[in-house]
Amino acid sequence: MINHLCVIGVGLIGGSLALALKKSGYVKQVTGMGRSLENLQKAEELGVIDQYETDYAKAISQADMVFVAVPIGAMPAVFKKIEPHLRKHTIVTDGGSAKHTIIDAASEELGVKVNQFIPGHPIAGTEKSGAEAAFDSLYSDRRVILTPLEENSLEDVKKVRKMWEKAGAEVDEMGARHHDLVLAGTSHLPHVLAFALVDCLNNVDDVDEIFKYAAGGFRDFTRIASSDPVMWRDICVNNSEAILAMMQNYQQDIDNLKKAIQNSDSDELLKIFSNAKKARDTFCM
Repeated sequence: MINHLCVIGVGLIGGSLALALKKSGYVKQVTGMGRSLENLQKAEELGVIDQYETDYAKAISQADMVFVAVPIGAMPAVFKKIEPHLRKHTIVTDGGSAKHTIIDAASEELGVKVNQFIPGHPIAGTEKSGAEAAFDSLYSDRRVILTPLEENSLEDVKKVRKMWEKAGAEVDEMGARHHDLVLAGTSHLPHVLAFALVDCLNNVDDVDEIFKYAAGGFRDFTRIASSDPVMWRDICVNNSEAILAMMQNYQQDIDNLKKAIQNSDSDELLKIFSNAKKARDTFCM
């Protein structure tokens, strides 16, 4: 049981965790913390949080669990601000999508208290943002990856694992670098491609007509281009090496596909599309 959870960044990710834990009865009290007073007031009004604070000392002074759910670029400043106020037994975890740079920032800003930080990443979300986007079933049957540090105690890792399980998630563990490579392919690259495609089509001469006649496939593929631009800017900057490696692999495949189309190579096109369909049907049931 979490007696007092502090959520720093009460949007889709942080707010949904608060709602899920409230629904499961695993948290007694939730305090929200963030830069937007309007969003915090809305979160309290909607029952996402029980109260809010705009002062870090007051927000985390009584918390036994702190969940940092802000864009990656804002995390170093958050770690720096919470460090003086962390009690000895307070656990800090996060929801960032690129782990190695977050770990570096935590090590620098939390100092010896970095042992209290359990890095994590819930693989769940929608294109919506803000407290109003939060819902209690976001993490049901979704995966959460923890990337524990050598400095972490097994007991603290178990507590973070238990928190996510109570929110409905399945929890795995892996190294931070491996996490960043895997997510570069399964999450970061698809978002980059969706943003790029929409931006590309937005710059053509017949843009109004193109979007007017966009069918379901286009809408499905580009839905994630409605995601928070700041968050995805930060992800690209903080996981650039892995994302660029995945982009290079994808570019090679695009070149092969382009060549097959240029040559009207129906056999090669059928092979590419069939392999892709088989993989999609096998791994994304």
